[in-house]
Amino acid sequence: MSEALIEIRDLCKIYNPGEVEVRALDHVSLTINRGELVAIIGQSGSGKSTLMNQLGCLDVPTSGDYFLSGQNVAKLSDNELSDIRNREIGFIFQGFNLIPNLTAVENVEVPLIYRGIGKRERRQLAVASLEKVGLGHRLDHKPSQMSGGQQQRVAIARAIAAAPPLILADEPTGNLDSASSKEILQILKQMHASGRTVILITHDNEIAAQAKRIIHIRDGKIDSDTINEGGK
Repeated sequence: MSEALIEIRDLCKIYNPGEVEVRALDHVSLTINRGELVAIIGQSGSGKSTLMNQLGCLDVPTSGDYFLSGQNVAKLSDNELSDIRNREIGFIFQGFNLIPNLTAVENVEVPLIYRGIGKRERRQLAVASLEKVGLGHRLDHKPSQMSGGQQQRVAIARAIAAAPPLILADEPTGNLDSASSKEILQILKQMHASGRTVILITHDNEIAAQAKRIIHIRDGKIDSDTINEGGK
């Protein structure tokens, strides 16, 4: 029987409470089990970015509960949320978010520093992670010396170096050409095959079709939640 990694109960996020309030999330309930590959899809303004911020412990709900690995993170302080993000979640963003003056291996090491991992082990983890995404030959290259696809692979290596249980990918192919997009999606599927829980946030139906489960969000509510038999 599958174990729940994420359990959201009756979650609301309301901006400008009162007469002009905006219900970005409107009583959302959702369970995602360990080892799933899930796409959350919605158009601009649907609430998917707000949901991603909740899943990534980047924001707290107005009401409701969010259990991550059995802990109700909806009630935690900023410092506690920061610790959860560092230990439990690997982030991959559309904009790569690499530090320009650091090499690939140094960029991957950054979150490991915050975890208190020693220099030698940190370097070993970073190199192994870059090798997993096919960049073992680019360790000392800076972002400006790499293509967009290579930069996103560095970002993936950074996200997986500490082996977090959850990979949260927000429009991970949004800035890439079609060939690079296919490479990135293939790597994410390999991460899933190795046992990671991967959540893709996207507005693109073709990207969502790669997942085994597709959750459509509209007007702050879950519109549909279906198993995708064609998911790779």
